[in-house]
Amino acid sequence: MPKFFVTQDNITENTVTIDSEDVSHILRVLRLGIGDELMVCDSCGFDYDVKITQTEQKKILCDIIKKTESVSEPNIKVTLFQGLPKASKMEYIIQKTTELGISEIVPVKLSRCVVKIDKGKDEKKKIDRWQKISESAAKQSGRGIVPKISEIMSLDEVIEKSKDFDLFFVPYECEEQKKLKEILLSVKDVKTVGFLIGPEGGFDITETEKIRNQGISTITLGKRILRTETAGEAVLAMTMYEIGDIN
Repeated sequence: MPKFFVTQDNITENTVTIDSEDVSHILRVLRLGIGDELMVCDSCGFDYDVKITQTEQKKILCDIIKKTESVSEPNIKVTLFQGLPKASKMEYIIQKTTELGISEIVPVKLSRCVVKIDKGKDEKKKIDRWQKISESAAKQSGRGIVPKISEIMSLDEVIEKSKDFDLFFVPYECEEQKKLKEILLSVKDVKTVGFLIGPEGGFDITETEKIRNQGISTITLGKRILRTETAGEAVLAMTMYEIGDIN
């Protein structure tokens, strides 16, 4: 059954209104009409089986048949802090980590980032585009939420934010001792996980010193160095397998 996302403002006790770009897709591509059924998600973890009762050029009205909690969301919330890569790589990262169950992606400005994004309109334009990519990937993979793409952070802001997680770590190519599995199993009853991935050029030595001085663990991903667009999805998949819902 086709699945689409709406905001909670578009849902009442008995009805759902679809007034996004999906209207054209539903009416012209899928050719659905009055009496047809589809699935709507409120982006907060609940799915609604609905029946179309009225169609307009830019709006579709539906009656709610059934409301259920989404079964596709993982039992842990994982946030990826991603050192800003080139545009196509960021889009790939958003798509693949959304499919694997990420909850939030935070772009991070680090010293070796090739991409430079100015605060203001440039940043908002980028984030709006990335959010649409997240929504598209969430639809395709049957997610119960659309992972949030947050505003760009500095390393200092990431370090401060790391205190909010049950578990936070940084994969680093020069780490030789501490392994991912070891740190994933070091804390019990983990509900929130965060990790920081460096950009194409990796971390500057001053950045890793700052990270370690704040008590944040760096971990190794093995003997092979992963690309920035590979590392995030690899860490997420391993985290979901070890302490999440992939088993």
